Formats: sequence, C-alpha cells, structure tokens
Amino acid sequence: MSALVSDTAMLMAAGLGKRMRPLTATTPKPLVRVAGKPLIDRALDRIEDAGIEKALVNVHYLADAIEAHVGPRKAPAISFSDERDQLLETGGGMVKAQAAGQLPDPFFACNADSIWLDGPRNAFAELSARWDPERMDALLLVVSHVRAFNFDGTGDFYMDAAGRLTRKQPERIAPFIYTGIQVVSHRLLRDAPEGKFSTNILWDRAIGEGRLFGLAFTGEWYEVGTPQHIAPTEEALRGG
Repeated sequence: MSALVSDTAMLMAAGLGKRMRPLTATTPKPLVRVAGKPLIDRALDRIEDAGIEKALVNVHYLADAIEAHVGPRKAPAISFSDERDQLLETGGGMVKAQAAGQLPDPFFACNADSIWLDGPRNAFAELSARWDPERMDALLLVVSHVRAFNFDGTGDFYMDAAGRLTRKQPERIAPFIYTGIQVVSHRLLRDAPEGKFSTNILWDRAIGEGRLFGLAFTGEWYEVGTPQHIAPTEEALRGG
C-alpha cells in the first residue's frame, strides 16, 4: 500500500439530515443505524482501516449526541470543529477548521454518512497514489452508476482521460457520481467566502483552472439519503 498523503480526515457531520426525516427529528443523521451500526461508525472504521491517525468531526445539529458517541473512540483520534453557533455547510466548515489550525495540507474529507465497500485497495490508499499537488487543488473519489447502489440521480461529473472533472450538463446524464470522499489542498480553500457556503463554489473555480480531478472508485458505494434507502442497503451489506 502506498503511503497516505495525510494523517487527518475531516468528517462532515454537522448537517440537519432533512431528507432522512422523521428519523432525524431526534437523532443526528450520522448516528442513524444501518445494519446495526451508526453511519459515522462505518466511516470511522474505514478511516481506521486505512491507517489514518486523526479524525476531525464538525458538529452543529444535535452536536452533544455526536460528541458523546464518537469522543471516546481511540482510533482514529477524534477532535471536533464546533459549528453550534452557525451551520457553515461543507465549504465554510472546512475553512473554519483550516483557520483554526486543525487541518494539515492536504487532508482527506469524508461525509459522515457515507457507506462504501473498498475494492482491491482501500479508497484512501487509491486517492493517495493518484494525488499530485502540483496539478490538483482537490481529488474527488467518484463512482460509476453501476457501482452506485440506491442512487437514482443523473450523476455529477464528466471525467477526461487525464482525470480532470467537469460538471454535468443540463438534461444529460453524467457517468460519475461524487462519493463524498476527497483529498483537499489548502490551495482550494484560498480566498474563500466568509461564513456559510458550499464546496461547489471552490470546485467550480478549480474546474475553471483545470485543477479539479477525479478518481474512479473500484469498490461499491451506497446512497443512504432517505429512510427508504436503509433496508436495501442492509440487504446489500448482508450479501443479498
């Protein structure tokens, strides 16, 4: 396995989980259980398996519950980025954590509700082997429709032979879906807006500069966005 490009992963766990209602009326989405295990534990297990030493978890909605659940974990070592005062979305959350000195350059970022099964190599090792800071501001793990389960959308990105990403065009299907996992350089976060904003703003700038890249995942990825996605995901994880 190649050396990892970072010892830190930021887990995005601050969202309101509106699509997962009513389950998220009293439970933050990262603590919703799938096949007996909270979503955030599945992501942290993959991070631990990859050998990533530290996980920074941002919190906002029902933050106390998330902190109480993952705080005692020994590996990876857990720390928090507190967004109780204002939900900052993905871009704002990363900028706040970077400004606080909590993120090395580069770092992994991962949605706390992502479920994936690794292919021949684990996802973080695959990303590390492809990462090139001279050419890339961010490297996104993307997955083809055939490897995406419960996903009924039209995709997110096109990818050229060099791995550069461009956005899906209206009224068309794009072959690649963003998995919620990426490598991010501090260069991507430069001159960022203040406060709450989506990473999409920074990705679009990187696309314009030819510096947003993708890596096609060799494993399987599961969309778990609504309560209706839970049962088929559990069946798939059981080998159904």
